[in-house]
Amino acid sequence: MNEMGRRAKLASETLKCVSGEEKNALLLEIKKEIEKSRDMILSANASDVEAAKEVIKPSMIDRLTLNVKRIDAICASLEKVASLPDPTGVFDGWVRPNGLVIKRTRVPFGVIGIIYESRPNVTADSASLCLKSGNAVILRGGKEALASNAAIVRCIRAALKARSLPEDCVQLIESADREYTRCLLSLRGYCDLIIPRGSASLINFVRDNSEVPVIETGAGNCHVYVHEDADEDMALRILINAKTQRPSVCNAAENLLVHESVAGSFLPKAFQALTERGVEVRCDEKALAILPEAKSATEEDFFTEYDDLIISVKVVSSLEEAISHINSHNTKHSETIVTRSIAASERFSLAVDAACVYTNASTRFTDGEEFGFGAEIGISTGKLHARGPMGLAELTCVKYVISGDGQCRS
Repeated sequence: MNEMGRRAKLASETLKCVSGEEKNALLLEIKKEIEKSRDMILSANASDVEAAKEVIKPSMIDRLTLNVKRIDAICASLEKVASLPDPTGVFDGWVRPNGLVIKRTRVPFGVIGIIYESRPNVTADSASLCLKSGNAVILRGGKEALASNAAIVRCIRAALKARSLPEDCVQLIESADREYTRCLLSLRGYCDLIIPRGSASLINFVRDNSEVPVIETGAGNCHVYVHEDADEDMALRILINAKTQRPSVCNAAENLLVHESVAGSFLPKAFQALTERGVEVRCDEKALAILPEAKSATEEDFFTEYDDLIISVKVVSSLEEAISHINSHNTKHSETIVTRSIAASERFSLAVDAACVYTNASTRFTDGEEFGFGAEIGISTGKLHARGPMGLAELTCVKYVISGDGQCRS
């Protein structure tokens, strides 16, 4: 791992001096390599999926699976990132009274380590964003996607070679041994930033064991709150989309909160729609009185990111109770209120502690592409440097470049 870190740091010194035009050409070369290697990638992925069927749940198999449409989406994302403005360079400047010219610039971090689970498209997304922002990257994917990730990285390294750039700008840890993760977390001096993407347990492990600065991303215990002034038809559409459109992702809803004044009318409709789509409904005592056919929820359920067709339901007596419950149970990811009340919307948006707070919209929109950033590196749930979908700008830091003509401070 020290040798990987050394090579990544050396490659980053070359990459940070590469022009925006050359970085764009590289991304398009990666796209060409992936298109050319489509069958090889799908074959590798099929072997991963077959092996994983015995050890991970069906909703996670969906995250692991690649098909022609998803490879096309990877290629489209590469093209989109190539079309975005270069995040590096001068973005602000001023002249001091003493004549000093101060320019504020964005520069790459250097080497970024990314630790993630299941989704092989993250391999291409992470590499493209790191390369576009001038960063070398060390990738540590999940053991269930080793062959898929290796196939994609082979395409990326072939493109780097074709563009006469160091192949070590992108490296993949091709071992399932967890000790390699610990070693990556200890590469202080080589690695400048660690970004974990995945379950709460993964993120907690990285945060608690890293000697390198960490930006926490990924864990999503998200809520839909149906306010007393909600349009119930709208609320039902938002709930079904947030829970069932893709239940295994971090911006899917895991909890439904309903104001007691509309619980009697809304919950039976919600229960029918959810169960028709295969969702298991777990209710607190008040909700269970309305939905006796549902399962009983435990307190632990309300802290759980299911990543599956399961939802926890709670009846609340006020907007303030909903806000308090969310803030004490969520992972600071994405929350939504359905209401026709402007005052309730404003209060919810102000008081809820999360990276993304919605009114009358699904939590599923928390995504770099949906926000117009192109591909994303992850959803930051922390409060330092970056929060919410992390695009290109969040993979840079600030450098001040100062020019003078002999000024000395007195």
